[in-house]
Amino acid sequence: MRRQYPFQIFEPKWQGRWQDGGTFRAWNPGESVPADHPFNERHPDANPGDIPKYYILDMFPYPSGAGLHVGHPEGYTATDILARYKRMRGFNVLHPIGWDAFGLPAEQYAIKTGQHPRITTEANVKNFKRQIQSLGFSYDWSREINTTDPGYFRWTQWIFLQLYNSWFNPATNKAESIDTLAYPLDVTTDEQRRTWRDEHRLAYVSEAPVNWCPELGTVLANEEVKDGLSEVGGFPVVRRPMQQWKLRITKYAQRLLDDLDGIDWSDSLKEMQRNWIGRSEGAEVLFRVEDSDVELAVFTTRPDTLFGATYMVVSPESELLGQIVSDEHKSTVEAYQAESAKKSDLERTDLAKDKSGVFTGAHAINPVNGRQVPIWTADYVLAGYGTGAIMSVPAHDSRDLEFAQKFKLPVEIVVQAPGGGESLGFTGNGTAVNSGFLDGLPTPDAKVKITAWLEGKALGQARVNYKLRDWLFSRQRYWGEPFPITWDEGGHLGLSEGDLPLTPPDLSDFKPTGTGDPPLARAEEWCHAGDGQRRETNTMPQWAGSCWYYLRYLDAQNKNRFVGDETERYWMGSASDDATPGVDLYVGGTEHAVLHLLYARFWHKVLYDLGQVTTPEPFYKLVNQGLILGSDGQKMSKSRGNVVNPDDILVEFGSDAFRLYEMFMGPLEMVKPWNTKGVEGVYRFLGRVWRMFIDEQSEQEFEQQLTVDPDRGPELLAALKLNDAVGQAEATQGQLKVLHTCIKKVTEDMEYLRFNTAISAMMVFTNEASNWEIRPLSVMNDFLLLLAPFAP
Repeated sequence: MRRQYPFQIFEPKWQGRWQDGGTFRAWNPGESVPADHPFNERHPDANPGDIPKYYILDMFPYPSGAGLHVGHPEGYTATDILARYKRMRGFNVLHPIGWDAFGLPAEQYAIKTGQHPRITTEANVKNFKRQIQSLGFSYDWSREINTTDPGYFRWTQWIFLQLYNSWFNPATNKAESIDTLAYPLDVTTDEQRRTWRDEHRLAYVSEAPVNWCPELGTVLANEEVKDGLSEVGGFPVVRRPMQQWKLRITKYAQRLLDDLDGIDWSDSLKEMQRNWIGRSEGAEVLFRVEDSDVELAVFTTRPDTLFGATYMVVSPESELLGQIVSDEHKSTVEAYQAESAKKSDLERTDLAKDKSGVFTGAHAINPVNGRQVPIWTADYVLAGYGTGAIMSVPAHDSRDLEFAQKFKLPVEIVVQAPGGGESLGFTGNGTAVNSGFLDGLPTPDAKVKITAWLEGKALGQARVNYKLRDWLFSRQRYWGEPFPITWDEGGHLGLSEGDLPLTPPDLSDFKPTGTGDPPLARAEEWCHAGDGQRRETNTMPQWAGSCWYYLRYLDAQNKNRFVGDETERYWMGSASDDATPGVDLYVGGTEHAVLHLLYARFWHKVLYDLGQVTTPEPFYKLVNQGLILGSDGQKMSKSRGNVVNPDDILVEFGSDAFRLYEMFMGPLEMVKPWNTKGVEGVYRFLGRVWRMFIDEQSEQEFEQQLTVDPDRGPELLAALKLNDAVGQAEATQGQLKVLHTCIKKVTEDMEYLRFNTAISAMMVFTNEASNWEIRPLSVMNDFLLLLAPFAP
């Protein structure tokens, strides 16, 4: 299609000027602002700390080798429009960018190509930065961060040491220095006290069954395993016990739930976090194993159904299995354990999967009626949830019923459904039946009575349980932050702050060792830390650097603190009663709705407890942008061949048209397919805006001369003349009404991120103004101010 306006000349010009002049730099309290900086023009001689703040944050990108596709900039475009708008409204706007550059994909690429991941990461960052700058985003590049920069991960390691040197005090419900931990009277020796401290640290070492991928040579999170294969590469994954670093996020489970009420997130997003944390109230019940001293503790949310417990199930990983399994069934149980180890937790708990299990040969005694119940092991019970053992009430639990029917185990109805409904399989509240002294009681009352009975006989107690487990924090990778930890004969030790950053050694072989030892173990000289100590050779997960990056943006050049006190109070809102507490607006994809956000909230709360930050939550308002699909309606991917590179769109239409189309496609949160024809439409709209202002004759002459001598573009651009219709005439009431209608609509839509309808309002204005014989300059200038954040 024909060119609508010379974007290829003026867009690079302004992008270069913004970059060279640091136009969008945000200023911290007390900083001296140059007289010629735009901030000083908006706020003459003001202390930045006296200006209302607005912190707009994007989820920073992982710089892959593929670069950006057109779906990536959608959120960045939305935040940039709002950042420009808020600056125009008088706010001191912080709008930063950086790179989440550690992680497994970079390491896998290094293994495949033989290139050091640092080399490929630097090349990828350079390409991402070029693409992002070509889109005209108003980032403060003086605050650019990179999680692989030693100046950055020094502070990631420092924060880890804050966790390592802290414990969670249940009396105060917060983290405190490990120095405040009291010792029991029988803990007296140095070795005993060291063990006691290590058992209470927020960062601790534990042997745990994990998802181990021999080919990748690392532990994988449940979310990184699908159908027994790694998400990256599709390699087999097995369960095996390994010594791992963990963080006690479970100590913060209730606070992570409670504090969701004070932040402006969507109900669906909050519900995803609540489900992940998985709070449930019930009772812990003790079942004695027959002919044994072993007791099995089970957690149940339905203690009222205890009379209907006809069998028990113990997790295949449970240490108790070895104590209770009969000799006759030992080989069968061990074979089943080996088979279960090949499955991820997500596969094992899939409701649609066929139930499997084996009998242990042992029986337990039901504490309420003295009946003998068989003990099975089955992989749908996980070791990490509750106690790793369950009582099974098949009449009122679908998984238990499916299992019981498959293995011909007894089923006994103990809850009558209301209104004479079908009771078999009924899981709601009803009336207790076949339950001895509970008979006739409604479910809530039956729960209270049976729990009191259990507590009175020391057979159980009321309990709150969480599905959330402690965060498995170590990875057997090279390309990650080294732990600031050494080991001696007595255990582990944290490095001093003066020893940070601990940088990884330069290795040429990043391949997995095959033994479970991380690649860092190959660097023998690096591993020897002196005084008989060896360095920890695991590395931190990619989540570590993204847990706190929003804080480093506040004070990215500070070499003495991870963030200065006054700066943190200002940008995080605690310095003013009128300011939003935390990041004002955080925008990113739903794929991070649980893990990243949960981990970041956890770290922030620990830092809050320790007095390092001043708000209990990091992100006040959060918005998830919808996916932009390929033109075929499928998620964009190389394998589908439906990826659209923004570079190609910019060459043909320019960045203003690209930005405008991404916002015009539909509501920000909606999933929508890409259509290049749609870019043409908004490109033509911007062409109409251009022609409302530019004299047609001078534009034709400009185009003719540009064809002859393209290098004179900037010079020729300066010779363009205004359209004769645009002048200093006084606006009519009708023209002012059209303008003010547009101003009102665009302003309201901006505040609620309704960018598509704001653009529609500007299109309506353009349709009206194009027909005016006289276009007052005052009206047209105001319209350009409305358009500027969208098409700068």
